Order: sequence, then C-alpha cells, then structure tokens
Amino acid sequence: MASVLGTSTAILASRYLVSPSSKPATVPSISINPGKGYGRKLYGGTGIQGRKGRPRFHFAVTNVATEVNPVEQAQKLAAKESQRPVFPFAAIVGQDEMKLCLLLNVIDPKIGGVMIMGDRGTGKSTTVRSLVDLLPEIKVVFGDPYNSDPEDPEAMGIEVREKVTNGEELTVTMNKINMVDLPLGATEDRVCGTIDIEKALTEGVKAFEPGLLAKANRGILYVDEVNLLDDHLVDVLLDSAASGWNTVEREGISISHPARFILIGSGNPEEGELRPQLLDRFGMHAQVGTVRDAELRVKIVEERARFDKNPKEFRDSYKAEQEKLQQQIASARSNLSSVQIDQDLKVKISKVCAELNVDGLRGDIVTNRAAKAVAALKGRDKVTAEDIATVIPNCLRHRLRKDPLESIDSGVLVIEKFYEVFG
Repeated sequence: MASVLGTSTAILASRYLVSPSSKPATVPSISINPGKGYGRKLYGGTGIQGRKGRPRFHFAVTNVATEVNPVEQAQKLAAKESQRPVFPFAAIVGQDEMKLCLLLNVIDPKIGGVMIMGDRGTGKSTTVRSLVDLLPEIKVVFGDPYNSDPEDPEAMGIEVREKVTNGEELTVTMNKINMVDLPLGATEDRVCGTIDIEKALTEGVKAFEPGLLAKANRGILYVDEVNLLDDHLVDVLLDSAASGWNTVEREGISISHPARFILIGSGNPEEGELRPQLLDRFGMHAQVGTVRDAELRVKIVEERARFDKNPKEFRDSYKAEQEKLQQQIASARSNLSSVQIDQDLKVKISKVCAELNVDGLRGDIVTNRAAKAVAALKGRDKVTAEDIATVIPNCLRHRLRKDPLESIDSGVLVIEKFYEVFG
C-alpha cells in the first residue's frame, strides 16, 4: 500500500511536504442515493401509482430484522471456494496510479468510477478483477434482485418499499459489493432487463426479469474495451449513470429500479476513442504504460508463472497483505465523513479548474472527494496540498478540451497549472 501512495505522491507532489495531523474517528460509511422517480410501475403483476420526478418518502425504516443463517454462510463460502481463482491485488507489480484510483473509488463510490486507458497487455483487466477480494460487505435485503439498502428508503426496489409501507419485517443479510462484467456483445434486454416470459406463460402475469444494471446496483459495473461498446449500450449507461435509476419500458410494463454503481472501464486508445459524453461520466482517468525496467518485467513474469502453476498457494502467500489492505479500506470508509478540507484549498482547486477551462463543475466535485479519500486512506482527518496533487491530474485530465495540435500530455498541463496556483 505504501508503494501505491508513495510513488504517485513522489511523482506528482514532491514539492509539498505537509505534516499530517492524526485524529481517528468512527463515522458510518457513506450511503448511495438514487436520483430518479417513477411513473406507473408493474412488478410481478402488481401496479404501483407514482409521480414523475424524484420520489419522496416520509416513513422511517424501523422493522428490520438482521438474520445470520449458518446454512447461507456455508453456501457462500462453498461458492467462493469453487470460483475461478483471482490474481491478488497486493501482488500487482507497479501501476500505482491505476491501483490508487481503484482504491479511492472503493472508499468513496460517489467519486464516480475510473477510466483506465493504456497499452495492451499491461494488466488493466487483471488489476480491476483482482479488486473483488478487497470489496467490503454491505447490508442488503435478503432475496432482493436490486441489492436494496434496508436503511435507506430511496435506495429500495419497489417490492421492498411495499413491504416497509405495509409494516412487514425485512430480512437483512451482509453481502460483498458486487462486481458485474458487461460483455461487449450484451443485448440491451440483458443489460436493462426484460419481461419474464416463463412467469407470463405459467402464471399469466406480467413480470419483470432484472438485468445486469439491477445486479450492479450498489456495486461495480466493469466494461472491458469500453471504447468498443455499441452506441445503444453507451446510451443506456449514460442514462443510468446520470440519474442513478434504470427505467424499462417493455410490452406495457413500465418499471424503474435503483441502478447506482461505480463505473469502471478499460481500453486501448489505439483501438478507438471514447465518446466525450461517456468519458465525462468517469470520475477519474488513469493512464497505464508498459513497464520499461527490465528487473520489474522479470518479476512480473515470475509472479504470473507462480500464480499459473499453483493459484491457491500463490494467493495464500499474499493473504496477510490482502487482509491488511482490506482493514485499511474498511477504516478509511468509516473515517471518510470526518475528513475536512480547508476553504482555501477548495478555492484553489476551483481556480485550477477555471483556468484550465474545464467544462461544468464535475471536476471540482470529484477532486474534492478524491482528495478526502486519499487523506482517509492515509489515516488522516485533514486534506493537504500533497493529497490534492496526488489526485488532481486523474480527476481533470480527461475533462480538458482536446487540441489536435497539442503534443503535451494533458496530465502534465494539469500539474503545471496546479503548481502555478498552489505555489
């Protein structure tokens, strides 16, 4: 973990050495709030009347029962052991910028995801998929296809909301945050959801079969080679990423469900550019290059050979480091709300964005959030200029207007402007 933070900081902010203050605090982790209402909905043959716009709920969720089922836990453990082994995150050599961006999004999902662009064969997909072992557990309503939050009425699916309004007791379980892969060849019905034909034929009712966006709610949606994704799927992702809700209109069924997820994409810029509308939806942008150091290349090859030869033994050798990283992430998530950033630093961040002609205010918001997440990861409760220098290139690089005649990397332009304003 020290290498992830140390290398990035040394490269981007070697001029800033601010002594951190340490005030540990325990604050609940952040919640995820949806942002879109619903019209007339049908789920499982039941109609619910609503109004367009953001739904308003005035009831308190009090009747929640937490059940820990030993049989269910045993099934989860067995399923985990039977899964294909994943390369450990702690074993990834180099690529500190990419690893830091991924960790910050796990700590604060409201950062908005990360776009990873770089050469082929540099471990982009391997690193993203290795993140699954580090994901924390969250409370979900048992058996709900949307991973509804039992404590937040606005992050509930329709059926769960009905149960709460009727005074029924909710069964709660702890699940790891989902990571859902979106294949390039997926159909729109598979992504958004469609009619449950089996239920329609056997029971004679109109029912909705949730898609990948429902599964990814409150989790991570990963799109490999995102720059090759079909335009109609890009439109679907844009709509859900903007509103936090997925609305499906199919054969007389109109349904909305929460679809707030961390969007992670990876790709090779040589294979095509990404649409600017989608690029702006990614909170951070990480650039990955091929490792040039011969000794590091040899180490990567050897580590990969060890993993291929005996995955279980290789994973066990990194178990202690993985657990330490998990604890660090859990601590950072719980302390995130107590991290403060001075007004002077906020003004300077916005000044950098303004002088770089960054469109909109997403750059300001994401930079503030990412800097707080870095401070939380380092165990501090106050953001320093060093923290901002670490993340500001990743937050603003992809938001600059492209000049086809410009030969300087956009990340370098951001750093130069940062030193000009903060210096």
